[in-house]
Amino acid sequence: MAITSYPFDSQAVTETDYSRLFREFQSTGVADGVGGTSLYTYADGTGMTVKVNSGFAIVRGHAIYSTATEVLTIAASGTASRVDRVVLKLDPAANSITLAVKTGAAGSTPPALTQTDTGIYEMTLARVTVGANVTSISAASVQGERKFIGNTVGGWTTDTRPDSPRVGRLGFNQSTSAWEFWNGTAWSDMAPTVSWSSLTGKPSTFAPATHSHDWADINAKPTTFAPSAHTHAWGEISGKPTTFPPSTHSHDWGSITSKPSTFTPSSHSHSQYLEGGDTIAWANGSKQPHARSVSGSGTYYAVWVRGDGGFCKNTSSLRFKQNVRDHDVNADAVLNLRPVVYDRLPDEEGGDYARDEFGLVAEEVHEHLPEIVTRDEDGRIDTVRYDLLGVALLPVVQRQAKQIEDLEARLARLEAKLS
Repeated sequence: MAITSYPFDSQAVTETDYSRLFREFQSTGVADGVGGTSLYTYADGTGMTVKVNSGFAIVRGHAIYSTATEVLTIAASGTASRVDRVVLKLDPAANSITLAVKTGAAGSTPPALTQTDTGIYEMTLARVTVGANVTSISAASVQGERKFIGNTVGGWTTDTRPDSPRVGRLGFNQSTSAWEFWNGTAWSDMAPTVSWSSLTGKPSTFAPATHSHDWADINAKPTTFAPSAHTHAWGEISGKPTTFPPSTHSHDWGSITSKPSTFTPSSHSHSQYLEGGDTIAWANGSKQPHARSVSGSGTYYAVWVRGDGGFCKNTSSLRFKQNVRDHDVNADAVLNLRPVVYDRLPDEEGGDYARDEFGLVAEEVHEHLPEIVTRDEDGRIDTVRYDLLGVALLPVVQRQAKQIEDLEARLARLEAKLS
């Protein structure tokens, strides 16, 4: 195995050698503190551009120094949104570190960084969310990703901790407002909060030590004490009632107040149809079997259930709609949906729960087909619109029908040539 030592007099030392040496002195990052403006990336809504402040950074042992605000152009996204990255790109072959925009693919995942040991190395400064058909980049679309350099003590957020830190690397995490260090496998809090419940090996019970108290040391003691056995004369009792009702007594009907004017019979029935103001219990099923005739329009409806438990009929006529337009559904996104079998979580009372249910996971569906996923009043992903899944399947069926038609045409041409 070859051993190399450098730098020494009259010795050729390459930029790779110096890069390897300097990166041990200082890690890759921006020379600034968390919240500073050195090489800070931002947008102000003036067209498809972002701006990068002046500043200094070290990238894999090489330095870059910018003295002015630079303007970078963001490519238009078209009909699909994506996430780009603003990076410092080290290219040893070109002897340069440049500012660049790394364009992402359609979706919500930013592009991966190229980080080699001797070739191209990219250090991220920010990610830029490019919405569908936007003509300008807003300030809210830019999220900082800078990493910061320091000497022996650093500063960072949870998202910008140093990559591949040495054991014992120390810094202040602004996200958690805590000092932490790298123990070789994870970031460890230097001053963790210790609660009684987190203590191990403590005894379950404690025997009191033998002790005594002087009477003068006891506070809040009564000034007088009633004898343990005593009696009171009737005249000494205060607050006693003046009269007492007999233990057994009755009342005339006329002496009773606030009685109702009418009474429902003990035996009665109600119409099997819903009346105004009636509600149906959630697990009650149908009050009107489908085999029976219907009233009103003579039509059965599918129903939606509102978040408050109310029912409303699901209509689809054009007279209830406006701004109707085509909607392109990605057939591949539908085909990426994953059928699963799962068990329900038990309720708050810890009762029984459903097992081996068949369906989809709303979070997974949202990644491919967010049009059929709904959220609750807190904005959390809540359910899949299974009634719309059939509509989403139409592009898949149409594409397969077109493929079958093309294959049949090709087969007919081949048979014609063979006949």
